[in-house]
Amino acid sequence: MEKENGSANFFDGIWEFFSSVKLTVVVLLSLAATSIIGTLVPQNQDPAMYYQAFGEVWYRIFHVLDIFDMYHSWWFQFLLLLITVNVIVCSVDRLSATWKIVFAKTPSFQASRFQRLSRKEEFFSERSQEKLESLLAPVVAGNFSFSTVEKTDKNTFVFGEKGRWTRLGVYVVHLSVVLLLLGGLMGSIFGFDGFVTIPEGESVGSIQVRNGNAAIPLGFEIRCDAFSVSFYDNGMPREYRSSLTLLEGGQPVKQKDIIVNDPLRYKGINLFQSSYGVLSPKEVALNFESLESGMNYKKTVKPGEQIDIPEGLGKFVIRDYTRNYKFRGQEVGEAFLGVLVQEGQAPIEIILPARVPGFDKMRKGRVAVSVQSYTPRYYTGLQVTKDPGVGVVYSGFILFIAGCFITFFMSHQSVCVEIAGSGKKSKVTVSGFSNKNKLGMQQKVTRLSKKLQGVLNAAPSFFQSEDPS
Repeated sequence: MEKENGSANFFDGIWEFFSSVKLTVVVLLSLAATSIIGTLVPQNQDPAMYYQAFGEVWYRIFHVLDIFDMYHSWWFQFLLLLITVNVIVCSVDRLSATWKIVFAKTPSFQASRFQRLSRKEEFFSERSQEKLESLLAPVVAGNFSFSTVEKTDKNTFVFGEKGRWTRLGVYVVHLSVVLLLLGGLMGSIFGFDGFVTIPEGESVGSIQVRNGNAAIPLGFEIRCDAFSVSFYDNGMPREYRSSLTLLEGGQPVKQKDIIVNDPLRYKGINLFQSSYGVLSPKEVALNFESLESGMNYKKTVKPGEQIDIPEGLGKFVIRDYTRNYKFRGQEVGEAFLGVLVQEGQAPIEIILPARVPGFDKMRKGRVAVSVQSYTPRYYTGLQVTKDPGVGVVYSGFILFIAGCFITFFMSHQSVCVEIAGSGKKSKVTVSGFSNKNKLGMQQKVTRLSKKLQGVLNAAPSFFQSEDPS
């Protein structure tokens, strides 16, 4: 018996802990504080940036606490789980009393509760209680989802009510909050946010997680068939577009051209156009001009491939390519870096700006090299995300709107039409109350009273005469 009492006390204590409003306040303040930290400390950036910004000591502390990716940290997930359990327990703890009111098989009314109300509408009629009941009860029944008539020795009460179910509106809001939190948890635990770069014509089957070294396999391959970019007159990119094909087992399963804010979605994974870059071209058309004979020799070469120059002028190879090359502090734009090897001489490094064909003539060697043409080769940068909780979050958001509408604009309303008096003259008192919007309910009582008077005024006159028998 003592063990059973001890177990009961233990579970009662656990239930009391999770149903505590203090716990709600503490967790919400903690989440607010973490949100502030997440705003002040940029998330999922390059570790080198953090190291430079905070120094070695704080970098190590923040790294251990997962501050740099705290929305996926274990302690943030724990806070979300804690507030979810707290909302559920608080709702269940307070739902039992509301449940009895909402789902009562036969609603009960207390006439004394209506009689104690200070604001009422009153009018008199020459008709008897029985005839007033026959006229007024159908009006109440037509305006309320449930109505009933109760009689005492002196009075007749016509009760009506509607909107009993609206008392659950606050629990719909609670449920929506739970769905929002669960959706966030699902995204934090099972989702990911990564990136990948794909050169034109190549494919990848995994991505790199932000702020981490882990590579996540996608279960399919992404192939970049083509990439195009257009520019404004000032040289800023106007639009860049990637033509992507998804492959499973080597077979295409989906194809789409994506641009910024128009992603490709497949199996819950989203591919966003994020960035792009220029790679070394596959082939470059070069011109070799012999300054001794005046002859020009055109050659198409591949970066890293060594070729022989006619007339025994040496060997040449393109070693590198850069988008923005600076020569003596001046930007010369795109340039190829090559090496010229001539017999009996040390290798010579040659700079070949794409926009300055005669640049190499300043070297005053036996041969001048220049770039004739090349086709730029791009790579596309994709942001790859997966959030399995998105559908749950959307459902929670819709429920939240519905719950707020029910909570703030709908109410449980009850009215009482009391008929008192004897003989041919009776007093009719109309009163009512609601669990919300007291002023609106008083206006409804006034309108109901006017409607009842209108029904009496429109009733045939023979209702006012007593049966002579």
